Amino acid sequence: MMKRTIPVLLSLILLMALGSTAGAADYIGGKKCKACHIKQYKAWEKTSMANSFENLNPNVKVEEKKKAGLDPAKDYTTDAKCLKCHTTGYDKPGGFKNMEETPKLANVQCEACHGPGSNYKKVMKKNKKTWKENGYTSDELKSVGLIIPSEDEKTCLVCHGGDSPFNEKLDAKYKFNFKERLKKTHKHFPLKYIKK
Repeated sequence: MMKRTIPVLLSLILLMALGSTAGAADYIGGKKCKACHIKQYKAWEKTSMANSFENLNPNVKVEEKKKAGLDPAKDYTTDAKCLKCHTTGYDKPGGFKNMEETPKLANVQCEACHGPGSNYKKVMKKNKKTWKENGYTSDELKSVGLIIPSEDEKTCLVCHGGDSPFNEKLDAKYKFNFKERLKKTHKHFPLKYIKK
């Protein structure tokens, strides 16, 4: 019993130490998440979020842009009002800046919803053996910056709220239903090492 308790305690101490720097986490890009969450990544690839940056290009989604009162011939790929919802971490430390400097953060990727991943990725990777044996709790990962959108729709409403030109007033298909969207975004495959 004592042998099992020590690795768990060491993991918790590391989590607490990293927890104080969770605000300083860096964005790492969805391809880093893919290494361990391949099923979730493949499901995400089929969503409109995976190609959301493309919609900012001229002459893409022409009819939708016209309905929203936008110029379909305009290039919106540098428009700050658009980038906050069509990229990952825009206007945040370490987030998307532009396609020249941060192309790996174009589109709405994992970290747009789950927060910058450098801290929780380190913890998950460093303690992989311990967690395979003992599991981990979502609270432990939240303490180092992981956001779990299924617990609170505020994360989603940043982009799916009222200031988007694409909202339910424009077209009923844009009505945001948190529970439906959560299922649609990616199937929630059971995570292997999470404690219940």
